[in-house]
Amino acid sequence: MKNIKLKLARVEKDLSQDELAKIVGVSRQTIGLIESGKYNPSLSLCIGICKALSRTLNDLFWDEEIKN
Repeated sequence: MKNIKLKLARVEKDLSQDELAKIVGVSRQTIGLIESGKYNPSLSLCIGICKALSRTLNDLFWDEEIKN
């Protein structure tokens, strides 16, 4: 499942994939894979991305379609 919320938050902060990757210490390809839904990041990477984009884990990584 694509992570559209991450991509939108990144674009709103006017950051390229490369710029976000440098901030959080990963490759541009890693950010691209996360956005395309082909890579599940570690919790620490998720937290780093959230801090860089001033968002919460729920904002970027919670799947609202999952119901209890």
